[in-house]
Amino acid sequence: MEKKRKNGKGNVVSFIPTGDYYFKKALTALNRGQFDRALKYLRRAAELSPEDPLILMQYGVVLLEIEDFEGAADILQTAHELDPTETDILYFLAETFAHMGRFLEARDFAKQYTEQDINGEYAEESFEIIDFAEQEEWHLFKEEETGDTEMYRRQEQARRRMEQGNFEEAIKLLEELIDEKPDFFAAYNNLSLAYFYIGEAEDAKALLYSVLRQNTGNLHALCNLAVIYYYEKNPELEDVLALLKKIKPYVFEHRYKLGATFALVGEHNEAFNWLRSLQKRGFEGDPGFYFWLSNAAYHSGQPAVAKEAWRQLVLMDVTKEGSEPWADQEEMPHADALEHDRQFLIEQLDHPLPDRRLFGLFLLGKSSHRQEIISHPKWLQTDQLSVMETYILGYSLGHQFNEENAAEKAFVRFMDATELLYGTDDMVTEDNAGMFRLWFSFGDRALSMGYHFRNPAAIAAAFKFLYESSRGDSVTKKEFAACYGVGVPTLTKYAEEIFRFIQIAGN
Repeated sequence: MEKKRKNGKGNVVSFIPTGDYYFKKALTALNRGQFDRALKYLRRAAELSPEDPLILMQYGVVLLEIEDFEGAADILQTAHELDPTETDILYFLAETFAHMGRFLEARDFAKQYTEQDINGEYAEESFEIIDFAEQEEWHLFKEEETGDTEMYRRQEQARRRMEQGNFEEAIKLLEELIDEKPDFFAAYNNLSLAYFYIGEAEDAKALLYSVLRQNTGNLHALCNLAVIYYYEKNPELEDVLALLKKIKPYVFEHRYKLGATFALVGEHNEAFNWLRSLQKRGFEGDPGFYFWLSNAAYHSGQPAVAKEAWRQLVLMDVTKEGSEPWADQEEMPHADALEHDRQFLIEQLDHPLPDRRLFGLFLLGKSSHRQEIISHPKWLQTDQLSVMETYILGYSLGHQFNEENAAEKAFVRFMDATELLYGTDDMVTEDNAGMFRLWFSFGDRALSMGYHFRNPAAIAAAFKFLYESSRGDSVTKKEFAACYGVGVPTLTKYAEEIFRFIQIAGN
């Protein structure tokens, strides 16, 4: 930009803005929230004043904010060379290198900051970077430390044994490592998983508690504990998750661990944020990464990301083709559909009232979380299900019933009526959930008393009429009869039958 003004002698003098001029415009733009404009001004300011460390520092900070870590590192290092005494530059270098996973440099710059400005504005953050860098100590070992390198080689060997299912052999290797190096926390964390996989959950938790007593905030231990609590349905899971949500890791490995853990326990939005952040920074994941990213994206309403991640997974593992999280769904979950609300579904399946559990088992067949819940070892204890619960679970999983059997034939007709009620909205919402709970309560009683459900359409129409009229809504038999394709006299007949069952149940 060029402006012109006249001096007192009438000469035209060119005004060429300086770096300071653009720097001030950048600060104004930042104050107004105009981030793109501020970045443009700072780039111009740095070009005009390449030896001004404060301008370069601010430019580096903005590059850091937009996650251009390589660019930020270059600019900030130049600023540091120009003014080694400016401590804020040291902090921003520490943060930049931490985001890049270069923890030796991050730790060194953070230590320089605290040594030069112990009471500085970023002292607390600098100490956090130092603590974080040093808590995962294998990132800090130098290559010449062959003894420790050998330890990690053996740990990787044990981890591969676990992946192959050789848990007993992995346990032996890991226990030997811990005997030799009692503060080798990575080995403890892997050993805890090995114990858990062979069914020794208490031993697994004891190891994790030991790690956390010695190394509070150890991310791998917290994540492993969350997984165990999840499978145990332990209410303490919420406390661990609350803590994990406060952790903001730098290194890719930890972001992956955190994202995968959140995905496994159903915290899909949190999982998506972490895993997607890795992908945006060029992380080339393994099959597990793309599996969890796809699931998290799907359940977070990000269909394009979910499908692309699954495509990447299939390229790595062709056996996954056809087992997408949306494989049994015609489209992505509707935002208001309770069958896709994982927490709601679990509450129904765990409910003490039989009608709520029956409702939950029906919803399971419609849910995008079906496979996840079926694979959970404690949510579906099939040996504890009633006959009716077993029937509905079988129905939800696609079991073919024998209609030559009178009881199974009646059940199939009941489910035909259920599908007609469901098809009205093609989803369960807060508004119609009460109707379905009452429906399964009625169905459970009616089937136990030998009711045949001979006309599913008429029964569905009659029940819907009775339910809506009981709520005080202005409804007519004619409209519900027309909706379900039956006559008004037929609807009336079945309404009386349903009402008698309700009366019997109330006596």
